[in-house]
Amino acid sequence: MNAWVYPDYQGRSIVNLMSSIMSTYGHDSECYPPLMTLPSDTLQDAQNVVLLVIDGLGYDYLIQYGTGSTLQQHLQDPITSVAPPTTATAISTFLTGLAPQQHGLTGWYTYFREMGSVLAVLPFKVRCGGIPLGRAGISAEALFGHVPVFNYLNVHSYSISPDWIANSDFNRAHLGCAELVTYQDVDQCFSSIAQSARAQNDRKYIYAYWPGFDSLAHEHGVGSNIVRSHFNELDTRYTQLLADLADTDTLVVVTADHGFVDVPPERVIQVENHPELKNCLSVPLCGEPRLAFAYVRAEQRRAFEHYVQQHLSDAVALYPSDELRERNLFGLGQSHPELASRTGDYTLVMKEGYVIKDQIPGEGPFMMLGYHGGLSAQEMYVPLIVARC
Repeated sequence: MNAWVYPDYQGRSIVNLMSSIMSTYGHDSECYPPLMTLPSDTLQDAQNVVLLVIDGLGYDYLIQYGTGSTLQQHLQDPITSVAPPTTATAISTFLTGLAPQQHGLTGWYTYFREMGSVLAVLPFKVRCGGIPLGRAGISAEALFGHVPVFNYLNVHSYSISPDWIANSDFNRAHLGCAELVTYQDVDQCFSSIAQSARAQNDRKYIYAYWPGFDSLAHEHGVGSNIVRSHFNELDTRYTQLLADLADTDTLVVVTADHGFVDVPPERVIQVENHPELKNCLSVPLCGEPRLAFAYVRAEQRRAFEHYVQQHLSDAVALYPSDELRERNLFGLGQSHPELASRTGDYTLVMKEGYVIKDQIPGEGPFMMLGYHGGLSAQEMYVPLIVARC
């Protein structure tokens, strides 16, 4: 399949990392073995385990720009994300211990057949806008049907989140029995980790999430100076964190949900500029701009395939979605009952340097420079950074 990187669910992906953590605290995964390079017995010796997810910090970025950093000094291995490598899908893996094959969340925009709607998963809103669905009486816990990973662990757990998302429907649906700790800025994020580790004498699992790198990479491009400056700031905070955790017997694991690629504006394909293609769709494109799911009217399938092959083949690799499911792109084992409906009829895997966007009425143009969600090495590989304090 060209140069695409598949998630390595057999032992080198973020879902395997979660299997290692879950096994450490008394729960073995049914589908996914522990991470080969961080088995559970390595974690069992530690009083505390910290998992810090830096949204968007790809392995490629750390290798290219992190020379001399403390983060790179503690780099152990590259591991893969899940597919698509994007926040809504990969963070769900960190919070459930499951791959998309089981948790069923397949991108920022996911089609929920059972609701007849496309949802923006993280804000838990229908795509056409409006209030979070929780305010309309729709339970995220019930709709997603997930058991939070914290509920499987036989230790005191913390979830450290930005205050502007900490009490969102999505976050609350995955909090379970963890103690919620909120923060306002990067200093509070890292200090909250240290304070939580020192809070009690019993064993602890501490999950912390930092979104700032991702936000800047989207807006300015992952190769920008402002992103590099932010990385340097994170490395300084990480260095101080290791000092603050000295003698606590804490294992600090840092990884990410995905990496990034920069895409120039002239390589952004707008579906509205391809009316013949748009006419084939029964639902606006879902998933991600770098890996999109197409729901095609049955009588238009030949026309859809022909149009993509004739007009977009330089930018798009087109696959029947059932083929990718059979190739275990989304995970191993028994599938979520709605996985097929949430991955559409076709998957548009964008080639190097391209994205595709399908705006709906009411959505203004939102241009970004940095993107993720595709199957390139830059997007799929994330770092495994391990330090013992």
